[in-house]
Amino acid sequence: MINSSKENILKRITDAKQTREFESVFSVSTDAEIYKPIEPDTVNCFKNELENISGQCEIFETAEALFDFLRQMLIEKNIEKLFCREESLIKHLTKSKIACSNNQKDFELMKAAVTSCEYLISRTGSVVVSTASQSGRQLISFPPIHIVIATDNQLVDYPADAYNDLQKKYGSKLPSQITTITGPSRTADIEKTLVLGAHGPKEFIVLLCNDKSFNNFAI
Repeated sequence: MINSSKENILKRITDAKQTREFESVFSVSTDAEIYKPIEPDTVNCFKNELENISGQCEIFETAEALFDFLRQMLIEKNIEKLFCREESLIKHLTKSKIACSNNQKDFELMKAAVTSCEYLISRTGSVVVSTASQSGRQLISFPPIHIVIATDNQLVDYPADAYNDLQKKYGSKLPSQITTITGPSRTADIEKTLVLGAHGPKEFIVLLCNDKSFNNFAI
């Protein structure tokens, strides 16, 4: 009976291959527009797309304004300190008098973590991160609130642009993990009801700053 069932399945697959025109199914014109155009510009397109999927994006002209906003946001959310593993970000946070920790003892108790990123994808509102940063794998999935600090020179139009740039940047030594984050963690597995934060951060916040301003703020 088992062999008979297996033979029937294989026969149906063979018949399907003979009757379907696979070339017409899989051939895609290189001129086809896969994505909508970037509108009205890369920054606002990213912001709109991220907020359409329950994320948050705040745009700043100066680094000082960014960290002032972050400080006030933490007060409103009753968060005493951020968890951060990246030395460059820790310097900025410390200079801005924002309490932070990279002590492993605080890891499981954290309410929010802040990281950098590789790229921001305008058309999909996505953030590309990798294990090349000091944040590693844990800080993109464990914290209830994931805050990303980025600059406008990290914006690219489409996913292919980000992946091509990563290949140029790292060559044959790609990071062990490259992750594309599109909004907060979500699932609708149970009765098709959307639940945020089921498998990762419930809140995903991007603070986007003018690159030149951020460089001027550097320590």
